[in-house]
Amino acid sequence: MIVGKVVGSLVATRKNENLVGSKFLIVEPFDSMEQGKGRIVAIDNVGAGIGEIVLVAKGSAARIGCNLNDAPIDAAIVGIVDDGIGLE
Repeated sequence: MIVGKVVGSLVATRKNENLVGSKFLIVEPFDSMEQGKGRIVAIDNVGAGIGEIVLVAKGSAARIGCNLNDAPIDAAIVGIVDDGIGLE
């Protein structure tokens, strides 16, 4: 799991049928995270917004966390951080 900041959103009108109705957000992981290089696109599972700090699950954990086991998901926002000491 990584922690990052939501920096934008993405709209895809044509997508896999298992992704219809999903909201996509662009997350920039903090430099202190292992995978802190480059932005990622994540399914929003919790109603996050731009500017919020979020928890992101990657890989099969992302699909399981969203109950979308048959969807082509590599990253999912699974939590919004209220307070994080030492993140930045």
